[in-house]
Amino acid sequence: MSELLTTTEACADLVSRLADEIFSDLGTDFALVGIVTGGSQCATLLRAQFLSKYHFSPDIGSIDITLYRDDLYTGIERPAMGVTHIPFAIDNRPLVLVDDVLFTGRTVRAALQEITDLGRPSLVRLAVVIDRGHRELPIQADYVGQTISTSKTDRISFTSGEFFLQRGEQ
Repeated sequence: MSELLTTTEACADLVSRLADEIFSDLGTDFALVGIVTGGSQCATLLRAQFLSKYHFSPDIGSIDITLYRDDLYTGIERPAMGVTHIPFAIDNRPLVLVDDVLFTGRTVRAALQEITDLGRPSLVRLAVVIDRGHRELPIQADYVGQTISTSKTDRISFTSGEFFLQRGEQ
């Protein structure tokens, strides 16, 4: 059974705060790259905030990390392949990598590996709406909407602008 962590309105507030922090840090000189699927949705929400609040629309792309996962051949049944779509040059460009939830850091590691295979941005910053801890790699977000304490077996999902928590077995 899932419990609602954030309403659509609360999620919009978190994304608005992230937009403020990113704008304060980078101005308008960056592009957004969302990690498929939740991160792509959050990047779209961020882009809407930049347009509404700051009257600019950063370039936006999405990155599918399926082939870069370090657990790809460790029992996952036929992983679903997404599409990487970055319709702009990333060389010498500041990027904000966006994900919905930061957990172990392995998804971000895979995304960084794919980004460097595609080009060499001038910098990469990480924005996440939810940081739930339990890092396995030394990866930290530059911009965090909310930090939530969870157990390692819990699951957080993002659907239609809302976050849900499903408690795992203790």
